[in-house]
Amino acid sequence: MDQLLRVMNFVVAADGIGAGPDEQQSLEQPFGLDRAERLFAWAGATASWPNRTDAGGSRGLDDYFTRDFPRNIGAEIMGRNKFGPQRGPWQDHEWRGWWGEEPPFRTPVFVMTHHGRPSFTLSDTTFHFVDGTPATVLEQAREAAQGKDVRLGGGVTTVRQFLDADLVDTLHVAVSPVKFGSGLRLWESPDELLDRFHLEVVPSPSGVTHHLFWRR
Repeated sequence: MDQLLRVMNFVVAADGIGAGPDEQQSLEQPFGLDRAERLFAWAGATASWPNRTDAGGSRGLDDYFTRDFPRNIGAEIMGRNKFGPQRGPWQDHEWRGWWGEEPPFRTPVFVMTHHGRPSFTLSDTTFHFVDGTPATVLEQAREAAQGKDVRLGGGVTTVRQFLDADLVDTLHVAVSPVKFGSGLRLWESPDELLDRFHLEVVPSPSGVTHHLFWRR
């Protein structure tokens, strides 16, 4: 069976915005948006949310998606902006991501950047910093995944690069019922992808609408 490139639990607002402009990203605002947590409230409320520290949480449709996050994933690809707020050459190597000593990936992670730095490991996640086209980075990730699928983690610009290169096999986008007005858009409308993907739209009681795309 082919190794799929999967976008999972990617969240955008009702106006297609998934992050603010690059210059608005900071340590205080990782997504560069005002109250970006509104995008993710549905996931954080589920029983299977990986950062949950207390018992409880919802079951049902939303929980299915958070529970599915690690299934058959052998590697992750992300853009540098998802890894951290720095730009340009690395000034130091102190920054090791937003996730603390126990990142939720538990696989090799390939961070796309034009500025190299040594790989490092936190718990059971190893971060590699790679410069290349989407196709060449995907080739590296597939080799590291050892037959499992590769997850494309984002952010918006990185997902668009892989979509534009026609490398994405399945795409799950949760559309939250908020609007930001300006920022980085995944799309103007999900219909833009219908020339290449089938689409099913599934509303959730939480208020988000799950968009499930798979290659035609």
